[in-house]
Amino acid sequence: MTRSLNNFEADYLLPVPLSPEKLCSRGFNQSWELARRIDCGKNIHKNPHILRRYHHTQHQAKENRANRQMAIRDMFYINPQFQGQLESASVIVFDDVMTSGATLNEIARVLKDNGVSRVTNWVLLRTLYPASRM
Repeated sequence: MTRSLNNFEADYLLPVPLSPEKLCSRGFNQSWELARRIDCGKNIHKNPHILRRYHHTQHQAKENRANRQMAIRDMFYINPQFQGQLESASVIVFDDVMTSGATLNEIARVLKDNGVSRVTNWVLLRTLYPASRM
């Protein structure tokens, strides 16, 4: 899968991070494996190390939106090595699958709290989310 997005303006493309436990058990971050193959020109820096996740949460597939948002709150942070580099930056956050949007919303909040001026979410797939769990 190679897709050219050379005309898109952003400073960084960041994959949604896995927890250290999940990354260790899986052996790879699927969002990073997809994102690193996107041809978005030389001006957009791809980096799987800027965003970090504290720990693994229980699988949220059967939870409603409110429970998902509560479970993901304060789950992400900026790697201290990159603190300050995001000031006024435009960031693309890439995720393989989006269900409720809670993860992407929380990451956008963390990025903006750390000085990012614009966050754009790119997702490969969108699940059908039953209205009963909204």
